[in-house]
Amino acid sequence: TMKHSAPIEKIYKTDAEWKALLTPEQYAVARGKGTEEPFCGLLLNNKEKGTYVCVCCALPIFHSDDKFDSGTGWPSFFRSIANHVEEKSDRSFGMLRTEILCARCDAHLGHVFDDGPPPTGKRYCLNSVSLRFEKEE
Repeated sequence: TMKHSAPIEKIYKTDAEWKALLTPEQYAVARGKGTEEPFCGLLLNNKEKGTYVCVCCALPIFHSDDKFDSGTGWPSFFRSIANHVEEKSDRSFGMLRTEILCARCDAHLGHVFDDGPPPTGKRYCLNSVSLRFEKEE
């Protein structure tokens, strides 16, 4: 197992660079803070073992062991990989929510809520398009 004590080194790219690397949908969500439609994401019903990584910079963000079915229509996790997710207050749309971002490239991943299962009580609500799944060999 890797130790996650060192701070993550940030990656910065221009909008043009991100646009060249991502599909229009990935760009709209990960860089533009969009949200994919519920129940349409490719990773929602993925039950395979592996790691979910940031679609922009491939930083590992969630383990399949921490995924659960929240019934919300978005991939949900009760725990993130230590230090790999940053939280930020999001007051858009007249709501106070907590946005979750990739700790390395600041990609928009989704939001975290306090209505998840034990042991954390957290529900990290993700956009499939912000993630890439790497299957365990």
